[in-house]
Amino acid sequence: MSAEVKVTGQNQEQFLLLAKSAKGAALATLIHQVLEAPGVYVFGELLDMPNVRELAESDFASTFRLLTVFAYGTYADYLAEARNLPPLTEAQKNKLRHLSVVTLAAKVKCIPYAVLLEALALRNVRQLEDLVIEAVYADVLRGSLDQRNQRLEVDYSIGRDIQRQDLSAIARTLQEWCVGCEVVLSGIEEQVSRANQHKEQQLGLKQQIESETPRERQDLVQVELKGLSFLLWGCGVLAACLSFRSPRPPCAPGQLIILGS
Repeated sequence: MSAEVKVTGQNQEQFLLLAKSAKGAALATLIHQVLEAPGVYVFGELLDMPNVRELAESDFASTFRLLTVFAYGTYADYLAEARNLPPLTEAQKNKLRHLSVVTLAAKVKCIPYAVLLEALALRNVRQLEDLVIEAVYADVLRGSLDQRNQRLEVDYSIGRDIQRQDLSAIARTLQEWCVGCEVVLSGIEEQVSRANQHKEQQLGLKQQIESETPRERQDLVQVELKGLSFLLWGCGVLAACLSFRSPRPPCAPGQLIILGS
């Protein structure tokens, strides 16, 4: 039983060190090894090496072009130029398909199975799901397979190499993001200012209420006393009227008199 091999950044550095001193056929062979090695998904440093760029004008121009497809392109790009490029091994096909999923995930986070099947040139859903699971284990992306709705929901994906002509678009996007952040920050500051003003108004109202409370209590007590006096006066008048209508002896302590209708 073979152990699982996962290439780390240290292994990628080893490829870069070997590439510095390689030329011609040896360098082309090394590039094919890099493209097949598991865990290596960025190739910008390799492309920036002068001896690697020299391959573009040599007998190994197709190998250099294949490297650029892995760095910036997709599996569909490879199929479009397959006649002029070296054939891919199964490991290289799967790696380029992983990178193609990453490219799609950069545009939309919920990718329908139909789109993936077409972009990756796969025949059925089983192959697609196996490929996605393999990409997840390779830490290329994270997400979930929604089999009911037939789509891949991506939560995270690695970054890909950037071409020099894309830098202006990236800078423009970052500038727009900064402007958006400033607008949001301005809105937050305005809300904080309004909240502070409201707080000050509420504190002032509270102090005003607390300062007026004793006087209001006194007025309330006076009103209650007046009401009680009026009530007692009314009771006295009522008792006098009743006494006038049917004179009775005064009630003895503890005695209850029930008046008839």
